[in-house]
Amino acid sequence: MFPQRSLLRTSQRFAAQVRSPAVRSGFQRRLASSEASAFTGAEDNAFNRERQAVKAHAAATSDLWRKLSIYAVIPALLISGLNAYNLWNEHWAHWEHMPPLEERTEYEYQNMRVRNFFWGDGDKTLFWNDKVNYHKKE
Repeated sequence: MFPQRSLLRTSQRFAAQVRSPAVRSGFQRRLASSEASAFTGAEDNAFNRERQAVKAHAAATSDLWRKLSIYAVIPALLISGLNAYNLWNEHWAHWEHMPPLEERTEYEYQNMRVRNFFWGDGDKTLFWNDKVNYHKKE
């Protein structure tokens, strides 16, 4: 456990040093050179070429997912939100045509009470909604 912790701390320190402006500016300048990323000499090996190909693939894939997120997901969310809003309004428009809560039939299986709840007036459940729930007290 302790070697892992020391390795973690060392890697964090090294990452902080790499992120420092002095190191980063030289590194960025070298990456921004006009060379066509062709390796020369000892640098030209299979590992470096494969790593370059992986970086190019990662850049293309991340660009694809960014475009999918912007141009497919956001419109889909807007359309589904509009659909949910319309369904919500249709639901309450349907409720306006129904008889008032006081005039509706109450069946034996609705609002069965063995004993009172210990909150409020004891008749309403925890999720009671006065717009849709009604209990005729006899």
